Order: sequence, then C-alpha cells, then structure tokens
Amino acid sequence: MSDTEHDETAKNTTAVEVAVEVVVIPVEDVDRALSFYQGLGWRLDADYEAGPEFRIVQVTPPGSPCSVHFGRGLTTAEPGSARAYLVASDIEAARADLIGKGADVSPVFHNVYDTGAEVRVDGRDPDGRSYATYASFTDPDANVWTLQEVGERAPGR
Repeated sequence: MSDTEHDETAKNTTAVEVAVEVVVIPVEDVDRALSFYQGLGWRLDADYEAGPEFRIVQVTPPGSPCSVHFGRGLTTAEPGSARAYLVASDIEAARADLIGKGADVSPVFHNVYDTGAEVRVDGRDPDGRSYATYASFTDPDANVWTLQEVGERAPGR
C-alpha cells in the first residue's frame, strides 16, 4: 500500500475507542508486593493462583480506571524494570498521602531542558504548568512510579 493509499484509508476509518485497562509490573516476591500496594490503599481486585508457576494479582490505585497486575508466570521482565506514571491534581496532597502510608517519595521536582538534555530541578514547575511537576517513588522491587501533577488537561484528554 502506498503512502497516499494509506493516508486515504486512515481518513476514511472511524476511530475505535480503546483504553488502557491493566499494566503488568515484574516483581520478585508477590506477597511483599501485595502488602506494599495494599499498604498504599490500592484495592485488591483479584488474587488467583493456578499452581506453583502461575499467580496473578490485580490491584487498582484509588480513583484509577487502570489496574496493575503482578505475580508469577506473567512476564519475563526483570523486577525493577517497570516505569509508570500516577496522575494527581494536587501533587503535595498525593505525596503526603503516600508518605503517610509508608512510601519513600522524592521531593517535588520539575525538569529543565535548557541544554537540550533533561535536568531535574528541585521544586514545582515555576510557571505552574500542568504535566510539569513531579515526585517519584519505588516499590520494593525498584519499579519506578512517577507522580505527575495535572491541574488542567491538555485538549482532547
């Protein structure tokens, strides 16, 4: 199919809505991970074991339409290799809540790209922009969760 034919096909196709329902994170110790995430107040949706080689746990952060799977036999990814974002309308409140529940959350930061490279700078985005202020923490397996403050969503979001 030529680029022109592909462009015409794309124009005549109605978009089908899809949503991210679940993300899989690799963990070494399923029970330790479950304790950590439940300690953060994440809802336990499922914990199913089908023998020594397969166990699936599903947890969901408060207010999130997307859940997280971990367990045994779900992924060959190395524990600690996952990177994911959690969005909050008030990063300071979300950070305080997570700290109060035992997470070791970084101070708030923003990124500066003056040199063309990303440089992390302490404190909120000086212009108060949505999508530009962060904090982060790791789970017991070193999977990284980045909190991102979003006050006003970008158009179409």
